[in-house]
Amino acid sequence: MKKVLIGAIAASALLLNGVVFANADLAKNSGCLNCHNVDTKLVGPSLKDIAAKYADKADAATYLAGKIKGGSKDVWGPVPMPPNTAVSDDNAKVLAEFILTLK
Repeated sequence: MKKVLIGAIAASALLLNGVVFANADLAKNSGCLNCHNVDTKLVGPSLKDIAAKYADKADAATYLAGKIKGGSKDVWGPVPMPPNTAVSDDNAKVLAEFILTLK
């Protein structure tokens, strides 16, 4: 029984790790990483800085998904973030949730 439990935990960890990589791939394929790095500011703030800023906001994932789709202005400085209308609503939510895991 102990071996089965350990195997199930290990399999779960691998599946979760795959989801994180899939979301990182989604961020890359959606163009997010053209302006954002995970750890450092590029054109826009780092994804970790975004996660830290909104970590305590109750509806952070919904808020960020809206910013991904609709863009933003004067939130992080003078450079606006253009809307990413090519990203579906579902993928915007997945991206927002992924960003929030990076704190």
